Order: sequence, then structure tokens, then C-alpha cells
Amino acid sequence: QVQLVESGGGLVQPGGSLRLSCAASGVIFSLNGMGWYRQAPGKQRELVAYIGRIGIANYADSVKGRFTISRDNAKNTVYLQMNSLKPEDTAVYYCNVMDSGRSYWGQGTQVTVSS
Repeated sequence: QVQLVESGGGLVQPGGSLRLSCAASGVIFSLNGMGWYRQAPGKQRELVAYIGRIGIANYADSVKGRFTISRDNAKNTVYLQMNSLKPEDTAVYYCNVMDSGRSYWGQGTQVTVSS
């Protein structure tokens, strides 16, 4: 069983930056894909960014050029650096990892972009 702990959310003004972290712990065999999703009020959860074990990343078109996903395999941690934040980035952000074919979710962290 894998547990995920997210941190780094909060309130930020438009144009600001935040860095999310998600640390995995527990019985870990081999973390493969690690990613971030978000869900805004009244909307479906959507993929924000995803990174494979060797570092190949994919991004939603809406965040390309503003967000950067990275991972530290030694620490079983994935990060999301968010720059040039916009009000439409406001959502609960969820970490997701794949380990031995199973998908695990974090509890979510709120990101609010507002002046």
C-alpha cells in the first residue's frame, strides 16, 4: 500500500508562483508514472502534468510553458512548479502515482489564484 502526502497549495495572486510536492511512502515496489490532476468546482478532474520514471513529461495544453513537473526517485517525490498562475488555475490539485500496476491518489491540496 502506498500513501501520498501533498503540500504546497495556498492562495496566490495572478502571475504568482507555487510549488506543489507529493511524497510517497509505505510499501513501494517501483513507482512508474507520477502526475498531477486538478478539479475545479463543477468540473471534472483533469490531467495537468505527468512524468514517467525516466523523466519524460506530458502537459495539458492549458499549462504548457507555465508549469513544470519533476521527480526525485530517491525521495519518491514528485513536484509541480507553477508559474504565471491564472485565476482559471484555481482548483484542488491531486497527486497520482502508479506502483506495480495500481493507481494511488493523494488527498488533494487547494490552489486558489485570486487578487
